[in-house]
Amino acid sequence: MSKQPVKASTTPEFEPNVVRRSLARAGTHAGHLLKRSIARRLRGAPPNPASTKSLIKPFALLGGKLATQPDTVLFAQMRLARDASNFWISLLTSSVANKPLKVAEPESGDGRFRDQAWNETMAFNAIKQGYLLYARWIMDTIDDVRGLDDHNRRKLHFFIGQMTDAMAPSNFILSNPEVLRTTIKTRGRNLLRGMANLLRDLDEGEGPMPFRMSDPDAFTVGDNLANTPGDVIFQNDLMQLIQYRPTTESVHRRPLLVIPPWINKYYILDLGEKKSFIRYWVEQGHTVFVVSWVNPGPELAHKGFEDYMLEGPIAAMDAIERATGEREVNTVGYCIGGTLLGSTLAWLAARGDDRVKSATFLNSLMDFSDVGDLKVFIDEDAISSIEKAMEKQGYLDGSSMAIAFNMLRANSLIWSFYVNNYLLGRDTAPFDLLYWNCDTTRMPAAMHSFYLRNMYLNNRLREPGGIELAGTPIDLGKVKIPCYFASAIEDHIAPWTSCYKGSRNLGGPVRFVLGGSGHIAGIINPPDKKKYGYHVNEDTDLDTESWLQGAEQFEGSWWPDWVAWAEHFGGGEVKARKVEEEALPVIEPAPGAYVKNLPAPPTPAAKQTQRRVRKKATVRQTTPARTKVTQ
Repeated sequence: MSKQPVKASTTPEFEPNVVRRSLARAGTHAGHLLKRSIARRLRGAPPNPASTKSLIKPFALLGGKLATQPDTVLFAQMRLARDASNFWISLLTSSVANKPLKVAEPESGDGRFRDQAWNETMAFNAIKQGYLLYARWIMDTIDDVRGLDDHNRRKLHFFIGQMTDAMAPSNFILSNPEVLRTTIKTRGRNLLRGMANLLRDLDEGEGPMPFRMSDPDAFTVGDNLANTPGDVIFQNDLMQLIQYRPTTESVHRRPLLVIPPWINKYYILDLGEKKSFIRYWVEQGHTVFVVSWVNPGPELAHKGFEDYMLEGPIAAMDAIERATGEREVNTVGYCIGGTLLGSTLAWLAARGDDRVKSATFLNSLMDFSDVGDLKVFIDEDAISSIEKAMEKQGYLDGSSMAIAFNMLRANSLIWSFYVNNYLLGRDTAPFDLLYWNCDTTRMPAAMHSFYLRNMYLNNRLREPGGIELAGTPIDLGKVKIPCYFASAIEDHIAPWTSCYKGSRNLGGPVRFVLGGSGHIAGIINPPDKKKYGYHVNEDTDLDTESWLQGAEQFEGSWWPDWVAWAEHFGGGEVKARKVEEEALPVIEPAPGAYVKNLPAPPTPAAKQTQRRVRKKATVRQTTPARTKVTQ
């Protein structure tokens, strides 16, 4: 019987010396680059969303409380000993029974421990369980400390949570089964690729967190993002107004004015053909106008919240009337754009201006009593620190906002990319939503200081007359028009409970709809996806818990529900409007210069002036000069 030839192993051998030398060389280069990168960032480093002073205070307070509460310390030690004892007993039992250890479980949606080895391999299972037990023990100890106010306790939970998230076993090579498996399989090449990714990000990235969240070469604004056909018909220092071209033969008489947030760019509402809310509105027969905010520099440092109102929605309404001849409009506001919309409606109501006939608010706060974990960045020390930084450069850099928002979901928005990009050495996948998320914008100093102090810190918007805009005290209760609120049940930026409470500050009829998912996916949820579902309860006089318990649940997107509601305020049908037939001439095609961080193009009137100036200059150059003859 002949022997079968032995097949060569297809699994490459692990060569630690080669990997070690390669990493050492890469580390040397990284050190030089890191020094240059740090120096570059320190020259124009954006402010940290949490000041050093606001960070030290709660930890100092915690230390003082523990020093005077020996019973709390003793009880914490006893609980740790009990948890450790249960852990080792359970570990022994599970090893004998050959079953996974289960003494602590990650929270729902925690993607760090999805790999099967975390449950099926005893060593990794024990590491995971030990980590979860210890993290839970720390949080329970903070809860046991007496005399801590809610704000400082929340800050301790948040920032200690950031530390425990950073120390998770999933963030280390030897304790992450997927990374370890990949390292052995590729003979460490994943780590070399990861080092190359790190060097690239340090060299190309901006801000303290320069890692990539999406493939930057996969998307182009105006090509496969923000590509709904339209034209810029008006512009000023703060915004360009885009009018979108109709796709139906007739449209609602009243145009639809959309006010997006200026913390990010408007095209979250226009993420390509299949996800575009703007395109959907157009297809439903609305003449859609969208404000595209400028990305401000130091020259706009003086622009305040009321400037955003006057040069934003008010200027847009005036331009819409000039363009279409239609005075009455319906409106939509998203996030801070919705907060501005609510403030604008109250300002119009105080002046007896009734041109707005309905308003839709998407994840919009008008009661800032509970803003979730964002509250940890809101106190006098933190705001004063931000204001000092803004005084120097005239604005708050977009990367500072990005840090705060990413920290709210650190495991999914920071550490998952750290593992993917640098430990697994993989390239980031193209993801339109995360591409938009990285396309940050700046905040003018005057506006942002007003917003932080009057909304987040002192919650004055809900108080009648608590805020004055352009010389007029405003009162949300005077807003009597029908309003539609859409919020998301998992929103960590604008919690739905606060959006619901804010809706009750308005004086008119309100329809409140609660969608699934979070701040973005809960709103950008096209009907053909058939995802998430939504809740509706017609009774908005209930408290939040009673409202949710009594709400009826529906499948799919809430967008068709909005269409049915908005039909009542369309004002009848008219022939579809064409931009070229209207009074305001086109400045440039959509999406316009502002969203691309380009200088504003000259308006048609400015172009005519330039042509006249050039013509006069040409005439002067070609006409022979007259020579005075002296007798």
